[in-house]
Amino acid sequence: MIAASIVSAAATVSLAILSLALLLTVFRVVVGPTLPDRVLALDMLTAIAIGFIAVIAIKTGFTLYIDIAIALGLVGFLATIAFARFILTHGTSENAERQPSAATAAERKRVRKNSRRKKGGR
Repeated sequence: MIAASIVSAAATVSLAILSLALLLTVFRVVVGPTLPDRVLALDMLTAIAIGFIAVIAIKTGFTLYIDIAIALGLVGFLATIAFARFILTHGTSENAERQPSAATAAERKRVRKNSRRKKGGR
């Protein structure tokens, strides 16, 4: 009897903490200054959803929810990998394309200089 009340109280506290985490994470998805911040927040949303499912599975005693949580974890992992690959191929911001770094400018200058030497120019 006392164990059931402890589990019920722990589940209620867990749901409250997960709700707060969900709100903060949604705020990061909406406000997040960069695309990687938003992708990380979406990954965190998946983890929070898995936590919700696990707590509800414990609270209700319906173990099928655990299988759903595992499937959501796999899908969330694949989505995070896809977003990370998208970020790697398309860059993270427009400012990086507009303002090349000094190393990039120096590298382009070196390449131009070497190509002139090959052509016989100065």
